[in-house]
Amino acid sequence: MTIKDTAEEWEVRATETPFVGNKTSVRTDDVVMPDGSVARRDYQVHPGSVAVLALDDQDRVLVIRQYRHPVRHKLWEIPAGLLDIPGENPLHAAQRELYEEAHVKAEDWRVLADVFTTPGGCDEAVRVFLARDLSEAEGQRFEVEDEEADMELSRVPVDELVRGVLAGELHNNCLVVGVLSLVAARSGDGPDALRPAEAPWPARPFEA
Repeated sequence: MTIKDTAEEWEVRATETPFVGNKTSVRTDDVVMPDGSVARRDYQVHPGSVAVLALDDQDRVLVIRQYRHPVRHKLWEIPAGLLDIPGENPLHAAQRELYEEAHVKAEDWRVLADVFTTPGGCDEAVRVFLARDLSEAEGQRFEVEDEEADMELSRVPVDELVRGVLAGELHNNCLVVGVLSLVAARSGDGPDALRPAEAPWPARPFEA
């Protein structure tokens, strides 16, 4: 048997959207179960996201510390952001986020992993990129606001991040997935064998 996720869609008898927010909404579907019964499922509808594991020539990852109100924590994260435009090329979105949050650009881009963050309650899909050959971006720094105005920026060795993840000290989904995927890639065929930056992404189709 091939271990591979497959697309599938069960019958929906009724649907409604009881809440619409600025970026996301909540949908309620009446879904037909395999035995013919109907179950109500509430979930967040999300545009999708990108995240960037930016790795410098000293084997350090660019990380950001930011307050996240829903979990009442300041979390160490990798640069990330929403796919603001339907059908947007995720590589372009990732390059924008790296510039806006860290004022950094990268010459080498690969796909580390594609994940559904919380598939039991949200349809968010995230593409996590590996960015290498970093340099300072040109031009004026992006003007931040709200939680981003309080962000801290640092560069942390890969080994230290791995230790923090396994010790239960680092919790951000994209950071955990990105760092452990990098370690897995290094133990396999190497980062150069990762998928190209514009590899197809069925969860959020785009024009290359």
